[in-house]
Amino acid sequence: MTTALPTTPYAQVREHLLAGREIALLDVREEDPFAQAHPLWAANLPVGRIELDAWTRIPRRDTPVVVFDDGEGLAETAARRLQALGYSEVSLLAGGLQGWRDAGGELFRDVNVPSKSFGELVEAERHTPSLPAEEVKALIESQANVVVLDARRFDEYQTMSIPSGVSVPGAELVLRAAALAPDPSTHIVVNCAGRTRSIIGTQSLVNAGLPNRVTALRNGTIGWLLAGQKLDHGASRRAPEVSPEQQARAAAQARAVADRAGVRRATLADLPAWAAETSRTTYRFDVRTPEEFAHGHLPGFRSAPGGQLVQETDHQAPVRGARIVLADTDGVRANMSASWLAQMGWEVHVLDPLPARALTETGSAPTAVPPPEQPIPLISVATLQGWLAEGSDTVVIDFTPSANYVKRHIPGAWWALRSQLAQGLAHIRRQQPGAQRLVLTCGSSALAAYAVAETARLSPGLSVSLLDGGTQAWIEAGLPLESGETRLAAPRIDRYRRPYEGTDALREAMQGYLDWEFGLVEQLGRDGTHGFKVI
Repeated sequence: MTTALPTTPYAQVREHLLAGREIALLDVREEDPFAQAHPLWAANLPVGRIELDAWTRIPRRDTPVVVFDDGEGLAETAARRLQALGYSEVSLLAGGLQGWRDAGGELFRDVNVPSKSFGELVEAERHTPSLPAEEVKALIESQANVVVLDARRFDEYQTMSIPSGVSVPGAELVLRAAALAPDPSTHIVVNCAGRTRSIIGTQSLVNAGLPNRVTALRNGTIGWLLAGQKLDHGASRRAPEVSPEQQARAAAQARAVADRAGVRRATLADLPAWAAETSRTTYRFDVRTPEEFAHGHLPGFRSAPGGQLVQETDHQAPVRGARIVLADTDGVRANMSASWLAQMGWEVHVLDPLPARALTETGSAPTAVPPPEQPIPLISVATLQGWLAEGSDTVVIDFTPSANYVKRHIPGAWWALRSQLAQGLAHIRRQQPGAQRLVLTCGSSALAAYAVAETARLSPGLSVSLLDGGTQAWIEAGLPLESGETRLAAPRIDRYRRPYEGTDALREAMQGYLDWEFGLVEQLGRDGTHGFKVI
């Protein structure tokens, strides 16, 4: 007999948040419904990805974990999966999302809301300087002494950027600004897609005491487009390397800001004891670029470039109240990132000093995942190719993110969501009633592996196997591919499309996004659990 799951009421979750005690509040729906409404400190962990992501994102197995959905029936499944992975303090949010509403809890839209609302609070309290798109365009066109620094990830910058803009992801700004604007009279303009990273980037340079005039591009690339101005596409300008003198000056500036924010210090000797703690979660992040991380990093640390870490705290550190330790090799990026995390209410330490000889691991950080619940029958790419050539009795089901599926997939493959597997399989059976074999895949088949047993239970009489090496192995074999939304067995709700992304964003959606951001400070006040303190 299955034991009933305990429930945790809204008031108890709120008490944990206000007291700063550890808690992971998990919305287990897909990203799009999550983005429509959720509590401020809810982290999105879709039920279909729990085995892949839980051990990394919630490293301590006795962390209090509270799971919810909005009546879709996903929360109990998610809670049972978490228990099977060894989590001992799992409960359901009483009443789910509706229970939070009924108790008077504030609900937020969009993704990365803690960081976005914090950015709005920073601007409100510090009056971060900004200029409208028309004025920035005039400065660029008049060849004024101005440099535009794009604080987003490089791939976002390449998609669309301000003309003449240079890619300098957020945590790199204080380190590299002097190399890009050595003349103190040079005006520095910081932009992102919307507002948050522009505000945080600009205020970082102001807090560090740069002598230059620094302003944010008001409303980022959204503001630029709404002003009727054209963006560049495919730009590749990056910041130059910094001199030892510039690095030392930036390190001193960053350390002063971190000290003001209450950032704590740690050494390599602290790490083993923290890792062994059974009553406290410690996240360890290397905030340098992914390339630097791959070249050499500390064992046990994960790559989280500082600007994105500050932007995506809910994803990177879903256990609110945990300890965070940051590392770099320059004394700038970790201190600046930590200064913002401390203001967001995190206990954050900078590892200091960090000798190069300690960076003993290379490549990607290993990810711990559980084995599938039972042995999985594997088939090779060559076998699948032969089966597909024989006729229509073999069906390929792809669990990759929908954007990847649309970009390229095995010809004839269906796209499915693991969280809606029963509905997806029923749809496929209706469309291909003669199917005798189901072959599951995704990019590497890592996620699809966890769907094999459930697919077999839901498909009596059919053969179910896993493509060895996934779709990537098919691609590496040089076999044909298909693109587009050719066969969808589920709605594409696995990712929320940001109103500002892509080159075809609607004007109304962009303006609506800005209006939403402007209202975040008021929402923070109503919610009351944020714990933010702006220096």
